Amino acid sequence: MKDDNKIRKTTGMRIAYLDCFAGISGDMMLGALIDAGVPLAVMQQATAALKLGASLKVEKVDRSGISSVKVHVMEGDQLAEDAGSFEQQRSHSHATHSHQPKTQHLHKGGHAHTHEEHHHHHDESPAHEHGRSLTVIRALIESAALDEPVKRTAIRAFELLGGSEARIHNVPVDQIHFHEVGAVDAIVDIVAASAGIHHLKIGAWHSSPVNVGGGMVQCAHGLFPVPAPATADLLRGFPTYSAHIEKELVTPTGAAILRALEPEFGPQPAMTVEKIGYGAGTRNPKDFPNVLRLTVGESSGAATRESKSTETVTVLETALDDLSPQLIAHVAESALAAGALDVMLTPVTMKKGRPGTLLTVLANPQNSAALVQMILRETSTLGVRLRQDQRICLDRAHVPVATEYGEIRMKIGSLEGEEMNAAPEFEDCKAAAARHGAALKQVQQAAIAAYRNGAAAR
Repeated sequence: MKDDNKIRKTTGMRIAYLDCFAGISGDMMLGALIDAGVPLAVMQQATAALKLGASLKVEKVDRSGISSVKVHVMEGDQLAEDAGSFEQQRSHSHATHSHQPKTQHLHKGGHAHTHEEHHHHHDESPAHEHGRSLTVIRALIESAALDEPVKRTAIRAFELLGGSEARIHNVPVDQIHFHEVGAVDAIVDIVAASAGIHHLKIGAWHSSPVNVGGGMVQCAHGLFPVPAPATADLLRGFPTYSAHIEKELVTPTGAAILRALEPEFGPQPAMTVEKIGYGAGTRNPKDFPNVLRLTVGESSGAATRESKSTETVTVLETALDDLSPQLIAHVAESALAAGALDVMLTPVTMKKGRPGTLLTVLANPQNSAALVQMILRETSTLGVRLRQDQRICLDRAHVPVATEYGEIRMKIGSLEGEEMNAAPEFEDCKAAAARHGAALKQVQQAAIAAYRNGAAAR
């Protein structure tokens, strides 16, 4: 056992790097995953598990001289996107209108579908339904015969997208109905990508800054600068830029997948490259390879040492003695949804002996202004204290292990290549315990034992 641990400390982990120089979309991610070695069968099985009557069609294409993989989502013998468009045109004349918040989602191909265009009811197959709520999509994924980690990543992507739409329209997330991103092709993109992501068994994801493109796009509310509102919100806190082409390069689906991965941004880390995959977008502009590049390999000890750094964080604090516990809990959840790194609620005694709560929010400096506004708007405070602190974090990675309760991710913390902490992911253990009717602590102990015995998930 000691020898196993020694190997774990001195060898690199499996990592992946996304080159988003041409943005990112769901179909580009699928193509890059397949080109990087994920068997098509893995994604076809995930697609079939949704029971939407969809399948994947894969072809090799040329994008400005770069051979890449293009993935199409099919409904029967036609593209899912075209099937939905035909159905919506056929039924639009007898649409029954309701008044849900408008959402706007644009395809990589460049045309927009607005709320009004999808605003109708279908009496036929749910495969052609275009107004799915987050609750419906979550239930669809939960009921599918998919591994729990795949379900969690896919649902997380939709929850992130729903949170962005809710903030844009200033309504509860349950009132948001996804239209373009609730269509069959987008659901398949996210779920199949999640299946491919987990098949690769990546310990840490990395990404370049994201090229969002430029110009204007037609949204539900008229012309809007790139990126579209939902995409822009999903990319908050990520390094982005606009260059080379006046077109939309990042779709909400692609941004949601990227946000769900929580990559570390920067140049490609030192790694021994095993696979390189290119996923093609729909457009093929001249002299601009419209592809997403995915590099998969193993990190070196040098990469681990370089990733440890001291960083500056902003600490926001305010003490509250006249706000209900329900509202305080809401503020904490809202802060995390708005990009806070952490939120702490501490009981304090305030003037005149009043019991109160100290709200402490940890944030990246670029997110602090938005978080201050949120705290001032949502609480009864008259002011917020800010200070800049330095912190040193352990390098973090996930290692999946196989247990009698299924696959469990171990969260590993290391310092200059030496393992300092190893703990099972609580949500993984909680879900596994519920599935098997086991005690939560037993699942946690089984995951730790499997990790110490080197029982990597296969």
